[in-house]
Amino acid sequence: MDADSTYAFSLVSAASGVAFEVRTDTGTSAVGTTEAGVAAPHWVRLERDIAGNFTASHSTNGSSWVPVSGAVPLNVPMASDVFVGLAVTSHNAATATEAKFSNVSITGNAGTQWVNQDVGILGNNAEPLYVSISNVNGTPAVVANDNPDAATTTEWAEWVIDLQRFADQGVNLSDVDKIAIGLGATGDAAAPGGLGTVFVDDVTLTKLGGQ
Repeated sequence: MDADSTYAFSLVSAASGVAFEVRTDTGTSAVGTTEAGVAAPHWVRLERDIAGNFTASHSTNGSSWVPVSGAVPLNVPMASDVFVGLAVTSHNAATATEAKFSNVSITGNAGTQWVNQDVGILGNNAEPLYVSISNVNGTPAVVANDNPDAATTTEWAEWVIDLQRFADQGVNLSDVDKIAIGLGATGDAAAPGGLGTVFVDDVTLTKLGGQ
């Protein structure tokens, strides 16, 4: 789904209570109603009727439900197939956050396959991909991928590195202490990085030429 998609959202916030929030048209601003004085952990529920009207309610025990104060049913036009899921945000692009959900249930003709997805992130930021190895003492040796677009490729690609490239930088290959795979600035781990996901698998060390 895109960052400006239509949606309906029933939520509980650590700072603002419970809320009912919707975007009724693609690309428009979201509108919502908030009820203060409620804090997590708390039950929230979102319902849609056959006409496409959404309502939001909340509960202290999962049995007795009350509407979010001031919220009225709102119609949000959507396709016949929609995404149903859970979301969490820190409201700060530079800060990660975590939430734990429990007692989750979906009624109606919902699929059973759960997936995870960042909303609004269409792809990785273009940054260098590199491998770094080091001894206990000394400066790490870094080898960058020859493809400057390696972080943004959408297909699996094999990367073979001649270990001599690390030895040429002064690393003792018979006494390696650390191996790291990274993206971005190789000389400053504290430098701000980009956003995205990279999958790495089948990392192997192979002797070539019978050595």
